[in-house]
Amino acid sequence: MGLSPEVLQNIGAMGWNRPTDIQYKAVPHILKGEDIMAIAQTGTGKTAAFAIPTICNLQRRQRPRDYKGVRCVVMEPTHELAVQVTEVIKQVSRGMGLSVVAIHGGTEQDKQIALLKGQADVVVATPGRLFDLSAQGYLDTHLTEVLVVDEADRMLALGFYQDIQQLVRRIPRRR
Repeated sequence: MGLSPEVLQNIGAMGWNRPTDIQYKAVPHILKGEDIMAIAQTGTGKTAAFAIPTICNLQRRQRPRDYKGVRCVVMEPTHELAVQVTEVIKQVSRGMGLSVVAIHGGTEQDKQIALLKGQADVVVATPGRLFDLSAQGYLDTHLTEVLVVDEADRMLALGFYQDIQQLVRRIPRRR
């Protein structure tokens, strides 16, 4: 599928050796930098379907010089999902020098702020905490390359439409 050797090694270590239908259909398009909208049932590998090619793409493109902002934002409707998705992304990107940070409510901001002061390649966030830390100046998205709105139907049902629109306005048009 055109995945990097490091990602192949990591997903092999996770026990994944064959793509699911959603991964088989989504991964090639994401690797090409195309926008996609995918629908699949729980447990079919949707997280890996966006995490694997996103990590490959971030690995291929070097971080802009002196940029301390976020390269990829993954929006999640709940802090439980943010924690779960962060762990998957960390496993897929293990040993690749990419920083993955979870930003969500239900925990102290100070620890999350400290993690953001370094360079965060991937931020997995709930909308409330994302905008709170952004408004405080701790989260820079002006050069963000990738936006993932996970569980978009649930995000919309929970009333996050305006938050999604606000984030889209803050990040580059070309991403």
